[in-house]
Amino acid sequence: MVQFNDALHILKAYFGYDSFRDGQADLIKSSLKQENTLGIMPTGGGKSICYQIPGILLDGTAVIISPLISLMKDQVDALETYGVKATFINSSLDKETYMTRMRAIQEGAYDFVYVAPERFDHEWFFNVIQSIKISFIAFDEAHCISQWGHDFRPSYRSIIHRIQQLHHVPFMMALTATATPEVIRDIQHLLQISVDHTINTGFRRENLHFHLLKGQDKSTFITDYVKNHTQESGIIYCPTRKTVEQVHGLLIKKGFKAAYYHAGLSEDKRILEQNRFISDERTIMVATNAFGMGIDKSNVRYVIHHSMPMNIEAYYQEAGRAGRDGEPSDCILMYNPQDVQLQKFLIEQSKLDDEKKQLEYKKLQAMINYCHTNQCLLVYMLDYFNDQFSKDDCMHCSNCTDTTERTDRTVDAQKVFSCVIRMNQRFGATLTAKVLKGSKDQKVRQFKFDQLSTYGLLKHLTEKQIVQFIHLLIAEGYLSPGEGQYPTLKLTEKAVKVLKEHAPVWLKTPVVKEAAVTDYNATMFEDLRQLRKGLAEEEGVPPYVIFSDATLKDLTRQLPTTKQAMLQIKGVGEKKFDQYGEPFMQYIIDKDRERPSYLVSFERYQGGETIHHIARRRNIKVDTVMDHLLQAYDDGETIDFTDFFDEEVENHVLDAYEEVGEARLKAIKDMVYDEIDYKTIKAVLVKHHQYEQ
Repeated sequence: MVQFNDALHILKAYFGYDSFRDGQADLIKSSLKQENTLGIMPTGGGKSICYQIPGILLDGTAVIISPLISLMKDQVDALETYGVKATFINSSLDKETYMTRMRAIQEGAYDFVYVAPERFDHEWFFNVIQSIKISFIAFDEAHCISQWGHDFRPSYRSIIHRIQQLHHVPFMMALTATATPEVIRDIQHLLQISVDHTINTGFRRENLHFHLLKGQDKSTFITDYVKNHTQESGIIYCPTRKTVEQVHGLLIKKGFKAAYYHAGLSEDKRILEQNRFISDERTIMVATNAFGMGIDKSNVRYVIHHSMPMNIEAYYQEAGRAGRDGEPSDCILMYNPQDVQLQKFLIEQSKLDDEKKQLEYKKLQAMINYCHTNQCLLVYMLDYFNDQFSKDDCMHCSNCTDTTERTDRTVDAQKVFSCVIRMNQRFGATLTAKVLKGSKDQKVRQFKFDQLSTYGLLKHLTEKQIVQFIHLLIAEGYLSPGEGQYPTLKLTEKAVKVLKEHAPVWLKTPVVKEAAVTDYNATMFEDLRQLRKGLAEEEGVPPYVIFSDATLKDLTRQLPTTKQAMLQIKGVGEKKFDQYGEPFMQYIIDKDRERPSYLVSFERYQGGETIHHIARRRNIKVDTVMDHLLQAYDDGETIDFTDFFDEEVENHVLDAYEEVGEARLKAIKDMVYDEIDYKTIKAVLVKHHQYEQ
């Protein structure tokens, strides 16, 4: 009989963690009791461990039903690095590979089989699954089962009847990151899961920093942002294939390493672009929402939405692809009133019946409200999901951190509105900005706009600043860009009131206060990333499958030089160390040899290690470590002297020093308490710059 302690052993030995995250233990305990269970956990909350550990422990083959090919390959790659036998079955396989894997499944060769839902319609596959010992069946991305879910897939729902025909399924597990109460009830009903066996840990993710930007020139913001994050992975979601190609083309032209993905590309091209992103060959992925579900890339540092998505469920799931490793990450939504019209058009063009369309309009309105709310952005979304676990403000979304005050821009706005009128409301923001700047552009002269009374009225601003201001006026409802292919500015009733009734215009420019973590050695982290990349290429797996960015950063903080020390790093278990640990540990050992010994001790101390711990880890005396830290202090570094002495001892030593009249350690020692040793005396004198090392 498998015990829960066995699961704890697997967690440490395979995955390198000492304890389970919230909800994981409950899900695994239910699995070991063979109870149908539903887990609702945020992206990055460790859902895959909830079925991987039972699959390793229990006899038979675990069948994992997954909606996307990319997820299957990533998960199989990861399991194989632990020495677990796993495979996947989907349409990407050629006939020979498919048949070979099917025969191996029939022989019970695998602990895990990942499969697309459509595969259950194939008679041979169904018969093979019927003939083997199944440990359990798990539904990943379970919200796809529900007709009320934002990503409902009929093929996912239809296989439930087929699975019920299997005569030997001990239990089922369902896992999802986003589900409204309605979706949760639907999944419970379909898979016969009781409320008591539904584990909901809430949707809150503290490491995600949500930002809402209105009135930004989108191309300018995106290029500026990625320029400041060239070494980091990010996803830019766009609403249409055309926008994807425009943004991708812009980034390539600017010299950025960008891939792109949409349903209009061939399957081979999509796989190629996706693999370039996953392998870190391309740092940026520009994509429609066709990309991403199940992508297991843990080191995505930012997700930018070029336009407003259709609903909160989709947005939270797509934004949640950032920071799966728990590191601080940015989720940025760029809103423009035009986005609303596009989403309404997409709803109308869909094949949904009237009831479903009304539901989609209701969800769209919640998304629009998000773009205008003044409350904490995270709390707004938690309320939407009826999350009862935490309602405290996040204190790092753009609404929580915005301390800028609105400024009176009435006069500038009037100049813009007057210019738009004099240009007959027939042109867009760029040409309007040129006129207001007083540009000598050929098009300005061609239309004789240089003769308008508004020509040059905002010459004290740059064209970029004027365009930005116009976009802000659009976002605040003063100007409408129209709905055609080529946006043309038109005044709204709100703008007319400003001109006729002198209504004031108070605006503030949105700012993104980016997520950042700087308590690690950035140079060493980059070296470790390159080492990881080389190993990944040799193994044919994504880099993050070897070690996550969070693990690499922890290596730069802790600097382990022994296997025992390496196993204390989160994400490094016995299996991972045996396969990949040596090169990383050797790099740190070599770096230790290159640097002065006292700096190595100081860096460990700075990373949170105690003096005694450093001495044990480095196999040196405690007195030597203390000397190292005092030398670092002499070099201008900061140390906490309370690790050496308290205030009473400090004053006692200083009194003795004053009486002796010079830094003679033996003479001072003869005058102080017996328990005060030479090292303590020396530390007090060094702190007060009365002793030279």
